[in-house]
Amino acid sequence: MNTTRRGTPDFLLLLLTFTLVTFGLIMVFSASSMSAAYYYSGDALYFTKKQILGIVLGIIGMFICMNIHHTKLKKLTPLFFIGVLIALVLVPFIGIDVKGARSWFAIGPLQLQPSEFAKVAVVMYLAALISKKEDRFRDFKKGLIPALVIVGMVAFLIMLQPDFGSAAILFMGALLVIIVGGANLKQLAFLGAIGGALASFVLVIMFLVNSEFGYRMERITTFLDPWADETGAGFHVIQSLYAFGHGGWTGAGFGQSIQKLHFLPAPHNDFIFSIIGEELGFLGSSLFLLVYLLFIWRGIIVALRATDTFASLTGIGIIGTIAIQALINLGGVTNSIPLTGVTLPLISYGGTSVLVTLASLGILLGISRDYNREAEEAHSRGSAAAHNTRRKQAASR
Repeated sequence: MNTTRRGTPDFLLLLLTFTLVTFGLIMVFSASSMSAAYYYSGDALYFTKKQILGIVLGIIGMFICMNIHHTKLKKLTPLFFIGVLIALVLVPFIGIDVKGARSWFAIGPLQLQPSEFAKVAVVMYLAALISKKEDRFRDFKKGLIPALVIVGMVAFLIMLQPDFGSAAILFMGALLVIIVGGANLKQLAFLGAIGGALASFVLVIMFLVNSEFGYRMERITTFLDPWADETGAGFHVIQSLYAFGHGGWTGAGFGQSIQKLHFLPAPHNDFIFSIIGEELGFLGSSLFLLVYLLFIWRGIIVALRATDTFASLTGIGIIGTIAIQALINLGGVTNSIPLTGVTLPLISYGGTSVLVTLASLGILLGISRDYNREAEEAHSRGSAAAHNTRRKQAASR
């Protein structure tokens, strides 16, 4: 395959990506400026400047990944996966403690979160594994079991931090790749039943012996009736719903949110969609969601157009993981599903999140370049053939 000449990246996906990132930066400023000025000596741009740094690094990563052919990425995948695995092992011991979780490494002004890199690393490793095994992947012992062991090992390391939200997103994204990769669904259902029974048993034991875990379980079940404990476990969800109520149809106006004034925890992070709903209203929120859905749809189209198995599965895993995380965030802040505390990709504040998301989208855009190269070459051949036909017709007259 000719890898020297590359096509152009998918314009619509690139445009939607930068549109969402720009909108996210604007909303991070709106949601964080008041609290940043209060806690950081009047510096209303404290979080915004850190987000800009993450975006700049992410765009650099995007253009680097966009220019690496997927065959080279496949060769680099084992090294990337091993590096991420080492980081996950080390972070509980030498990482910094943030709100009771050791999930970050402090590197200068940046706080890097290995679990964000792990989501992409697992997707790429599974894609490489499945593309290598091909039909043998459907074998229970030699195909499915090794893949699930890898996913389980990485998810377990993330849960040790503890970060149950990231572990769940990683597991679901990996499961998507495994299913699309051709796994035997009966085998998956059988293992799912066994895994569900074991997980239920472990959760009950942890709930009985660990008071901290009991608190986490309380947060998960609060969505059934948050008003049962308005000032306790249900407080954050209720304040989020108040934000949507205050926004109404047209919103309170940009920068006019009340709920960001110490009612919602980290309004620029987990609850940024609540601020979008309050300031832009139902109409503004709906427009934002339509753009986000178009972005996800375009990413799926790009992944499905790839003719290489590794490239296609990697693309599906990347855009699928983003979609899953977005769904969990949006469902949590609207009390549609239990609140787990994860960011909204490309929108929420978070240096590592936006960096890794943009870099992974660079991989997807790189995949689109190969498809577009083939389309451009086919168009050129068609144009040349039509030109030759016209010349022959003119010569015969």
